[in-house]
Amino acid sequence: MSQHFLLSAAARTLSLASVARMSEEEARTAFKLIRWSDNDGKPYCPECGCVEVCAYASRPIWKCKACKHQFSVTSGTIFANRKLPVRDYLLAIAIFVNGAKGHSALQLSRDLDVQYKTAFVLSHKLREALASLDDGATVKGAVEVDGAYFGGYVKPANHKENRRDRRKLETQTGKRRVVVIMRERNGRTLPFVFKSEGASIATIRNRVEIGATVYADEASHWNVLHAKYLTKQVDHSRCYSENGANTNQAESFFSRIRRSEIGIHHHIAGPYLAAYAAEMAWREDNKRASNGVQYLAAADAAAKHPQSKIWTGYWQRRKAA
Repeated sequence: MSQHFLLSAAARTLSLASVARMSEEEARTAFKLIRWSDNDGKPYCPECGCVEVCAYASRPIWKCKACKHQFSVTSGTIFANRKLPVRDYLLAIAIFVNGAKGHSALQLSRDLDVQYKTAFVLSHKLREALASLDDGATVKGAVEVDGAYFGGYVKPANHKENRRDRRKLETQTGKRRVVVIMRERNGRTLPFVFKSEGASIATIRNRVEIGATVYADEASHWNVLHAKYLTKQVDHSRCYSENGANTNQAESFFSRIRRSEIGIHHHIAGPYLAAYAAEMAWREDNKRASNGVQYLAAADAAAKHPQSKIWTGYWQRRKAA
């Protein structure tokens, strides 16, 4: 019997200890090499792009000779206005990618010895950076389409005679949302959040390229896809696969996100469901990459992503509201 990839030595190319042992100077150098990899690790101005910069002797910052803008290794990135050492951010990325099913903010706060609020925002900044990798992306070839509902749990009444049918619309909380994914077989996974599966049709038409073969279940709202794509549907009430028509890889994604919800986060519904779905899509797409490769990819995404408009000052805005 062959060994699972995650159990093999090829999956372990990064040690948390090696990141934790970095000095702050080594961490800044590593982040600099990742951020400005397109210039051989040499910094250039994030404002005007000028490569003529001078380093300060007293502080680890640079000054642009063209526009006089002063910047540090994290200026203009998702870690802008940071309070923690650069090494802690690199360590957070390493811890984050090492979780096969995700990593909770509470556990990250204990790992880094920071407040829960700090770890919560940091985790979501990483999710935002990873989600940005698929901005405007499309899928082609054999594409599986499916949806799974999250949130909006309605607790049944204590006594049986007082219980209502929780499937009916009048008994719903209005918080239930569906994650619909478009997944290339052995390729990219694109997740989106809607109120219902049927509401995803327009997005599917925009993100699935013409000429693709779409695989879906027996739900009637997928029937309109026949007009644009070769669509093959399988009736799951009879079988999970028929004549090559199945949504097994889509179900694999939902298995990952369900396990993440049950064992790690416990609650992923609500306004941040799309962020968790994007994280799990990235993990699913990179499950055959070593943790070292995943670390470099996540660090590169964070270093290249601009300052977050959602998470910068998040808790201050929450308090003011």
